[in-house]
Amino acid sequence: MGDTFIRHIALLGFEKRFIPSQHYVYMFLVKWQDLSEKVVYRKFTEIYEFHKMLKEMFPIEAGEIHTENRVIPHLPAPRWFDGQRAAESRQGTLTEYFNGLMGLPVKISRCPHLLDFFKVRPDDLKLPTDSQAKKPETYLVPKDGKNNVADITGPIILQTYRAIADYEKSSGTEMTVATGDVVDVVEKSESGWWFCQMKTKRGWVPASYLEPLDSPDEAEDPDPNYAGEPYVTIKAYAAVEEDEMSLSEGEAIEVIHKLLDGWWVVRKGDITGYFPSMYLQKAGEEITQAQRQIRGRGAPPRRSTIRNAQSIHQRSRKRLSQDTYRRNSVRFLQQRRRPGRPGPLSTDGTKGERQGGPGPGLEGRDNPSTPRVKPQPAVPPRPSSDLILHRCTESTKRKLTSAV
Repeated sequence: MGDTFIRHIALLGFEKRFIPSQHYVYMFLVKWQDLSEKVVYRKFTEIYEFHKMLKEMFPIEAGEIHTENRVIPHLPAPRWFDGQRAAESRQGTLTEYFNGLMGLPVKISRCPHLLDFFKVRPDDLKLPTDSQAKKPETYLVPKDGKNNVADITGPIILQTYRAIADYEKSSGTEMTVATGDVVDVVEKSESGWWFCQMKTKRGWVPASYLEPLDSPDEAEDPDPNYAGEPYVTIKAYAAVEEDEMSLSEGEAIEVIHKLLDGWWVVRKGDITGYFPSMYLQKAGEEITQAQRQIRGRGAPPRRSTIRNAQSIHQRSRKRLSQDTYRRNSVRFLQQRRRPGRPGPLSTDGTKGERQGGPGPGLEGRDNPSTPRVKPQPAVPPRPSSDLILHRCTESTKRKLTSAV
């Protein structure tokens, strides 16, 4: 086995805890060399003690001998009174601090002191129980990465989902759930694996095994984008279901619908189908890191392959068929090749262009990426019965209408 080291440290947010007394702990997602991911909780006082010890171990890099040689990032000391505002404002500082540490030479970034500090402790595995009078309040870092205090107005309530079937974990980073279990979702990854917590357990769960409590539909699913985004396959996949697509490694495709369950709708030529998002990388980006990530965890199962799924909702989740994707895609591509000509308002009895709709002749959800079709020039009205009808009485209108 190779040496143990940490690949990445991400600050998820912090928790306000009330036992044994009110205090704050920061949540870190630590990715190790074997691609395992662990969530650990550390107080700021612990982090500062770690920082002081690190400077003692590396006095030259800490600037203790010559200040110009300092490479270890600065970290402000704890305040006498640490309230919620202080905990919020430190998030940006901690993110910069650990990003800086991970960029230092390996003698520092992989030293035993840092590795031991982020190893999972027994307290990291202890979650609040149902009998606890006051449960912790979780505050997550904004997704845009900005940690302005003004942007954080209160605790972010974690989204609650229900398991529709039993799922048995296949690795130490995943979490086993049973039908009817209610979990809190900490992170929704584009791969279709969601990091969840439930009582004393934490781990990754396939999004396809979870459903919202209020509706079968996932409100955060984006609309289709028939313009497409260029991606490259980083791993081959052979279709198992009829609506999936088989692709070899290194093929260029377009993604037209990014679904939260990790199975995206891709297009190659005029053909569309589902494909695991874990096996895709944006065109032009480095694929080495992405290929290493898929070794630790495969693609999540699809909802359609789950046996004995039990939903609490009477109606099923809304999904477009691949026939609809293909028809809409073909119409969009035809329209893009002939930008000066407006598309048909209806085809095969389907609805056509509507204000705010998916575009001319496109079925399904709204698609803001579809270019607007130039309206046909208005035909000037003939001096016919239109004007006459406007000025006539109701009885005269009926006579003229029947005459016309």
